[in-house]
Amino acid sequence: MPRTERDLLGERTLPDEALYGINTLRAVENFPLGNGKTDPELLKGIITVKKAAALAYESIGIRPEIYHAAAESCDELLEHWKQYQDYFPIDPLQGGAGTSTNMNVNEVIANLTLIRLGKKRGEYDVVHPIGDINRGQSTNDVYPTGLRIAAIRMLRRLSDSCAALQETLQKKENELDGIKKLGRTELMDAVPIRMGEEFGAYAQAVARDRWRLYKVEERLRQVNIGGTAVGRSDTASRAYRFKVIEILRELTGIGLSSAEYPMDLTQNQDVFVEVSGLLKAMAVNLMKISGDLRLMNMGPHGGLSEIHLKPLQQGSTIMPGKVNPVVPESVIQCAIRVMANDSAISVAAAHGEFELNAFLPLIADSLLGSFRLLERSAGMLREAVASLEADRENCRRHLEASASFAAEYLPILGYDTVSRIVSDFPPDEALARCRALAEEKKKQ
Repeated sequence: MPRTERDLLGERTLPDEALYGINTLRAVENFPLGNGKTDPELLKGIITVKKAAALAYESIGIRPEIYHAAAESCDELLEHWKQYQDYFPIDPLQGGAGTSTNMNVNEVIANLTLIRLGKKRGEYDVVHPIGDINRGQSTNDVYPTGLRIAAIRMLRRLSDSCAALQETLQKKENELDGIKKLGRTELMDAVPIRMGEEFGAYAQAVARDRWRLYKVEERLRQVNIGGTAVGRSDTASRAYRFKVIEILRELTGIGLSSAEYPMDLTQNQDVFVEVSGLLKAMAVNLMKISGDLRLMNMGPHGGLSEIHLKPLQQGSTIMPGKVNPVVPESVIQCAIRVMANDSAISVAAAHGEFELNAFLPLIADSLLGSFRLLERSAGMLREAVASLEADRENCRRHLEASASFAAEYLPILGYDTVSRIVSDFPPDEALARCRALAEEKKKQ
């Protein structure tokens, strides 16, 4: 049997089995963007906040039976996410600063709690989505706190991916250190280098990404839970505020702290801009490494072909035998998307007016999307690096066909003399002339 729910705009009919309520239904209808659903990591972060709130009220003696059941409902959602994920159907780019997502979570927890208490869905006189599940809270402190928890969790996973990529690059540095090759600047022949040095430099860049991510987590740990609508803690009791942050620390294992000035965190989203900027920096590094791998792999007969990436799939429907460097190409596209996300986050954060940023859903979706793309693309790139092989013969051939030796004769012969020899003669003859002139200079 369908059930009827009411709000200030009127009545709506919902399927009886639906765990969400009228607010979720209206949001689905109001934002038919086809842009997917709210990020599950954000939802899990918000559900964790709701569990902490329920346990806080239970511990201070407010409707303990109700809040104990509510906390268990949160556990059920977190532990059996796949079973319940369809009850969170709202598009991430919703208006209202995330109110629809907060209400969606409130309604699902309320109805699961009703079932746990032996009641029917929609019996909100027993457990109310707003009056009980959202007691002493606001979207404006719940949503950003859930986002910070989600961001820290994803940041740590990304840091692990960075560590694995760095380790693989360092292994490749040692493996390839004995291979001499032609160094290039501005895509032109430069000086001899060792291939291992190139991969060692890549490892250093990724190491910096890890360090930056480690440092920025400190800013994410400050949360405004308990600040409610604008950071002034309207409707949130002192006992609840102190208890909820303590429980939230225990539940997450993260050293969260209450913001010294909750209104700041409610108004201003510059911390997410900072984090996104560091993700963009990592995207730049992954793009640079991937671009170099594509160029070194170029060929196999008409290009550099200094390395051979593992063949993964056919590369053409018209050119038989062609295999493309698909992983570096995918990573480059992920990096471009992260850069675009950074621009979206920056613009959205700048558009926060007065005491709230209405565009936090875009910030959340873009930021968590960047974390996910970088974590997975770093893993893909790591596998590509681990399996690539160097072509020693092609490295030697390119080196010997170049005038990269020229720089070592500058101290003896001078720039103008060496430059004239290199310009007038092919590389092998130019080398011979430089050697001969250098020997004469040493005898004088």
